[in-house]
Amino acid sequence: MLTPGQTHDVQGFGPLFRMIGERVEAFLADRGYDADAIREQIAAAGVEAVIPAKSNRRNPVPHDPTKYRWRNLVERLFNKLKNWRRVATRYDKTKESYLGFVALASIKLWIPFVHEA
Repeated sequence: MLTPGQTHDVQGFGPLFRMIGERVEAFLADRGYDADAIREQIAAAGVEAVIPAKSNRRNPVPHDPTKYRWRNLVERLFNKLKNWRRVATRYDKTKESYLGFVALASIKLWIPFVHEA
């Protein structure tokens, strides 16, 4: 799901969760996703919400810190993708060409893990 660069990630949550909600057991996200509406949608799908509570939440919701550590892998992937200037700055004019290059960059990162020398 590609959203405009100035859009908050929460705007893309609904469409993304509808695509993956039936295939996941736990939804790992950062504090930016700590909203009651999001937690309700995740719970309605029978998925575990692994989202740390915001510091200003009146009734903090506990999360599994062990599972939350797996989110680090996703963050490192995005960091590696942003090493390509074209991905980090979104040089491509169309959604299709941008996502196409993200796919190519992801494949280049993935190949060393599946190909034995």
